[in-house]
Amino acid sequence: MGERFELPAELNIYGALEIRDTLLAWVAEQTAKGRDLLSISARDVSEVDGSGLQLLAALSNSGTPWRLVEASPAFVQACRTIGLVDWLDSRYLNTETGGAAP
Repeated sequence: MGERFELPAELNIYGALEIRDTLLAWVAEQTAKGRDLLSISARDVSEVDGSGLQLLAALSNSGTPWRLVEASPAFVQACRTIGLVDWLDSRYLNTETGGAAP
């Protein structure tokens, strides 16, 4: 499976550009290693807004397959509010290490 990308505690417009650049560099690195499904963790996210979720939506639309493996309560609530519950697939979320199940 490879390493996972840890989203920062503040997944919002104030850090969106830096998060995007870091995420894209990580995606390129994982792709170069031949990873076919990327794992992203939102376990530490305590603040999230539409800009933060838009980064992941853009990744989804790029054709890069990824899955959410952990999610904080704040991230889960934001996904539910905006209608992105498909990201909260309980088959992938790790509830044993603190990730929130849908």
